[in-house]
Amino acid sequence: MEGQPNNMAEPREVVERSFKINNKLGPRLIEAAKQDAILRIGWTSAGDPVPKDGELGLCPNLPRGSKMRALGVLGSWTAAFGSGGNFTIQGDAGAFLGAGNRGNTIVCEKMAGNFPGFAMRSGKISVMDGVGDDAGALMEGGLLMIRGPAGARIGGGMKDGLIVIHGDVGSDPGAGMTGGKIVINGRYPSRLPSGVTQRLLTAAEVKHINAELDNAGMEIPKDAACLVPAERLHVETQDRPVSTSDLSSIGLVAGDLHHTAAYQTCDTVVLIADGVEGKSPLALPLPLLPVVSSGTYLEMPDDNDPMASSILSKQPFITRDQPRPIDFVLIDSTNLADAPELLEHSGGMVVDLDELPAMNSEEIDGFIVATRTMLGTDKAVSFLNSISRVESLHVRSSHHNIDLAISRIEDGSGMAEAATLPMIGRSTKSHLSDTSIQTGMLLGLSASGQDLAILCASGINVVCCEVPMQDPRDLAHWLQSISSELSSILKRLGLDSIEQLQRQHLRALDYETAAISGLRLVGYDRPLPHWFAR
Repeated sequence: MEGQPNNMAEPREVVERSFKINNKLGPRLIEAAKQDAILRIGWTSAGDPVPKDGELGLCPNLPRGSKMRALGVLGSWTAAFGSGGNFTIQGDAGAFLGAGNRGNTIVCEKMAGNFPGFAMRSGKISVMDGVGDDAGALMEGGLLMIRGPAGARIGGGMKDGLIVIHGDVGSDPGAGMTGGKIVINGRYPSRLPSGVTQRLLTAAEVKHINAELDNAGMEIPKDAACLVPAERLHVETQDRPVSTSDLSSIGLVAGDLHHTAAYQTCDTVVLIADGVEGKSPLALPLPLLPVVSSGTYLEMPDDNDPMASSILSKQPFITRDQPRPIDFVLIDSTNLADAPELLEHSGGMVVDLDELPAMNSEEIDGFIVATRTMLGTDKAVSFLNSISRVESLHVRSSHHNIDLAISRIEDGSGMAEAATLPMIGRSTKSHLSDTSIQTGMLLGLSASGQDLAILCASGINVVCCEVPMQDPRDLAHWLQSISSELSSILKRLGLDSIEQLQRQHLRALDYETAAISGLRLVGYDRPLPHWFAR
């Protein structure tokens, strides 16, 4: 769903109950797989039925050979990221059933919600009584079999794989698909989305698909429709608008404090999730989380350059691949299926809400239960969302007990960086003031020590940014130069810690910046009058 999040969330007891089930099942799954035994959820030890009612995020990353059977109504993100287990639901399932599947065989004996099989790569998912919207969206492989009606956009954006529907489908089937097949034994819209075409199956295809289905009652007839991608004219997309200005029009002034000695040390360390019960705080040497595409760019032999190696070993980064134990891994739709390995070896998680389907509160809870079961509940979790949705980001972060809320500046709006400061400040005061949640900002370019000082003074706890280079030695020198610049600024201002930076240290250097930021205009030394108007 678009727009503001659904605040009618499942009770926190459901989330805690779901975590407890996952924690209890974890060690038993591997042992049961060795014994070829079936584990059951929804029955007492004596075999009496006690159906589940809304538990979510259950059984992520089922290991190969494991067998699970559940009874009742399960919530979202059930049996996601599976690696070869078997999961049968005697009842209904919520959204994102089997998302990121890499080999599970999943059977839902009744209905499933939206996005079943989302971004799956392999395995087989069968739903026996219909599904919601976006079934099989972004599939890269595997088989999704549906009996009963399917909602809108089935197979949307799929790249490969096979979807078979014995029933009617809603609007826009296959929208944006670039590969794979959607086989429909039922009614479908006569007007197909652009880039999708319908054809008949060959006799060989019918035989092959029925062999894959391996179910005499679910075989497709030879006259079933087959939707596949059509040839389309390639048109280069235009780049998004970028921020109309940087922070160079904001200055830092000392006030009445004397400068400190040049040899004095300055505290630039920031702790994420510090003082949060059950969490292990993560130390940042600088209020900075740089972004690299892969943790392999941070590997450097100690004997090559011991100083550079030491700097990199202490600085956490955000990376989409090969994270180190101190790094945050960025999770989005493209690497979702790799989540088990990525989360296991990382120090925290950044969830890119802009690059995942829009989720309501229950679905976010399910995602968090599933991923934190693999990540560990003691590690920090962050949400990343566009600056245009900063209030929604902060509301969601507060509701779901997230540790760090990061606003993406380059969201296509072209908004000036200075204009985002009061937006984040107002939202933080309204939604995060009574929480331990920290705020972050993701810049479109690499940051300087001046940028860090300005943003910390404006109330931003952590600055995320692209790196100017990918070579590990150059990265270490870049970090060292930022540290030196930030320390010099603090000494000039008469401060010995970044925690002492405040908004009163900031000045807008021109009228336009003062007008959009609410900062005191240099010389005038007050905010412009319209900032006091109601």
